[in-house]
This record gives sequence, C-alpha cells and structure tokens, in this order.
Amino acid sequence: MSTVPAPAHPTTPVGRLTVLYDADCPLCVHLRHWLLRQRQLVPLHLVPAGSDQARRLFPALDHAATLREITVIGDRGQVYRDTSAWIVCLWALAEHRPRAHWLATPAGQPFVRMTVLAASKWREALKGPGPDDRSCGGGRCEAPGPPR
Repeated sequence: MSTVPAPAHPTTPVGRLTVLYDADCPLCVHLRHWLLRQRQLVPLHLVPAGSDQARRLFPALDHAATLREITVIGDRGQVYRDTSAWIVCLWALAEHRPRAHWLATPAGQPFVRMTVLAASKWREALKGPGPDDRSCGGGRCEAPGPPR
C-alpha cells in the first residue's frame, strides 16, 4: 500500500489581498472604483503603487516595478504580478470567480494576456510625449483616439 506524499508547499489560504494600482493612471483609477463596487469574496485593499503607504506596508517590494505593472499581495506574502494579478483580482470577486478559474487555464491564458497588453498600450497612449505627461487637462481625462 502506497501513501500520498505531503505537498512540498502547504496550501496557504488567502484572507485579504492588497492591490497596488497607479493612482495617476485614469484607467487604473477607473478599475479601482470598479473593483470596489463589486461583491468581494476576498476583501480587496487598494493602495496607490509607489506611495508612502505602499512602501511602509511592503518595504522589500520593487516599488518602481509596481508602477509599471499591477501587483497584488496576499496577506500571507503571496505576490502576484501582470496576468496573475488580474486573475487573482477577478478570483476575489463573487461574480467573476468562475471567469478567473477559466482565465487561469491554458484556454484562457491567451485572452488574459491580450487584455493586459491592451490595457498597457492604452496606459502608454494616455501618458503622452513626456515621462509624466498625461492626456488630462483640468482633471478630465480623454481616452486616446484611434491610431493614425
């Protein structure tokens, strides 16, 4: 009779997720508000990336990188970046958990990669010509027009 070996890494439940988002990005701020309106199965704590609060909460993190890509940190130290971060955010939401499970499969991975790429391109278009310029004037931000 054989026995099943214990997993090398025991399953760590996630009780809370901290989402680091770019507070200067209109798309990121919109998604922050959208996340907060959803019914959450796992509480989401949204913190501006690169902020004093983020640096205090996660001193070992590369905070410059968190401004380039979404980063989510679990309450047990799990770190999710890029497509995994988007998937875990959806997984935390009651209505979107089934979609998150599908996106984590080989069939769903191309879709989530394309979505993250599109969001990244949209963010780049909003930045404008300068490193910190945004296509925002008077507090109103416009979506970029079609490529010419």
